Amino acid sequence: MRELLDAVAAGDLSPAEAEAELRGYATGEAGRFDAAREQRRGVPEAVFGEGKTPGEVAELVDTAVETTGRGIATRVDGEQVAAVRERLAERHPDADVEHRERSAVLVAHGAEFKPPGLDATVRIVTGGTADRGPAGEAAAVASEMGATVDLIEDVGVASIVRMLDRVDDIRAADVAIVAAGREGALPTVVAGLVDTPVIGLPVASGYGHGGEGEAALAGTLQSCTVLSTVNVDAGFVAGAQAGLIARSIEVSAETKNDS
Repeated sequence: MRELLDAVAAGDLSPAEAEAELRGYATGEAGRFDAAREQRRGVPEAVFGEGKTPGEVAELVDTAVETTGRGIATRVDGEQVAAVRERLAERHPDADVEHRERSAVLVAHGAEFKPPGLDATVRIVTGGTADRGPAGEAAAVASEMGATVDLIEDVGVASIVRMLDRVDDIRAADVAIVAAGREGALPTVVAGLVDTPVIGLPVASGYGHGGEGEAALAGTLQSCTVLSTVNVDAGFVAGAQAGLIARSIEVSAETKNDS
């Protein structure tokens, strides 16, 4: 503890960084940022933009960059992104900020941040263009966890030959996330054709009875093929789960090689 106090006194460590070291989280006016989540759980902490002001999102992303070297924010709008950019330009001028507008994800890396790397591939499969938002959120999270992420887009079951043409590519992945709206048939079909672990990502598309992702969620939950299912539009959860599977695969391979 004395070393931390000396570092703060010398200006080599900020109070937020010291608090994160001692408690695992950093406290600000916008809330507490879980700086130790990635070490504890293997999944990086992210700032959920919905329900927060632009200033609150900016403060939390700033804290994330300060304490972990990286900030991830999901479900962010243009005003929130502008606030983050402005604050980081002042506080971390060398930070790299990327905004993925379609998936409403912002990722900021500090100048000294070293991204993790996994020798594992996650393929994200979408039924159609309407699935790109949640699928993009999943892609951002899985890639930030170190997996190689590839997209296979617009292969819905309305013309199933499109998916059949890509079955070998899906089989070659270590884990697949399959995003689909309407009746949500695509994850079930894919899971019946590959030996790759499949995570179903229901999407809130469709209308009328069973619309807004209700039928897609029910279909994946009732799948007669073996797959895992996350909630409607839960791209972050799907990406994080795929990242954990990818990491487990790499750890298993390293253990086998060591033996």
